[in-house]
Amino acid sequence: MATAGQWVEGARPRTLPAALSPVAAGTGAAVALGGFSWWRALLALVVALALQIAVNYANDYSDGIRGTDTDRVGPLRLTGSGVATPGAVKAAAFASFGVGAVAGLVLVVSIGAWWLLAVGALCILAAWYYTGGSRPYGYQGLGEISVFVFFGLVAVLGTVYVQAGRVSWAAVAAAVGVGAYACALLVANNLRDIPTDVLAGKRTLAVLLGDRRTRALWFVLVGGAQLLGLVAALDRPWALLSLAGMPIAVRAGARLVRGARGRDLVPVLRDTGLAELLFAVGLGMGLAL
Repeated sequence: MATAGQWVEGARPRTLPAALSPVAAGTGAAVALGGFSWWRALLALVVALALQIAVNYANDYSDGIRGTDTDRVGPLRLTGSGVATPGAVKAAAFASFGVGAVAGLVLVVSIGAWWLLAVGALCILAAWYYTGGSRPYGYQGLGEISVFVFFGLVAVLGTVYVQAGRVSWAAVAAAVGVGAYACALLVANNLRDIPTDVLAGKRTLAVLLGDRRTRALWFVLVGGAQLLGLVAALDRPWALLSLAGMPIAVRAGARLVRGARGRDLVPVLRDTGLAELLFAVGLGMGLAL
């Protein structure tokens, strides 16, 4: 039976900035629209964190039963390593989905926007079928598109809408920027896993592009996100705070330029997540100010 520490590691804490970031940026955009609500922001955060943890456990389960996690670099795989049964990991994923669904339902009821129930259901389905089902789209090079849509556009704009009841162009810019950073986080993860994914027949975007072009894509995504922060600063100068994560992003980029591979790419994953969080918090504060 897995220990508490192993369950925490299996939840992949390094990916959690992808859940924190859209809520931080979206709440800042909501403040700018005069619609801040601390308890709705908190519920949005619960939804985002619960779905991120759920998709991590769901991926662990689905990849584990397929045998694609048998020899993997990076965080502990609960199913693939055998420290937890597939059923227990699947139950943990469903429990996390449940927490997110309940928090989301409270938000929907509080604002009366029932159409958001369909959005929430779509989020859960997308999270499960990323690596689940008979034809997981994450195995077909579509993972980055899903991350951009759900951890960028949907998460940021949803956070804004449940608080302010509307969105702004600045919120859209923040959503695209956060989505690009979230994609860069997945790109760093999949770059590390190219050798094992090739052997397992997992055709991620990194596998399709190859090592060199995947590294270039990371720079395009991070650079594009930071550029959007500068664009937002044309209207709200304090949005320059979005540059707070640049030193960490530069450190991650330097490792990529030097050709880091395998376990040496784990710090790139960590730094990309931290840079995304600082970008989002800085941008959210800048929009609020």
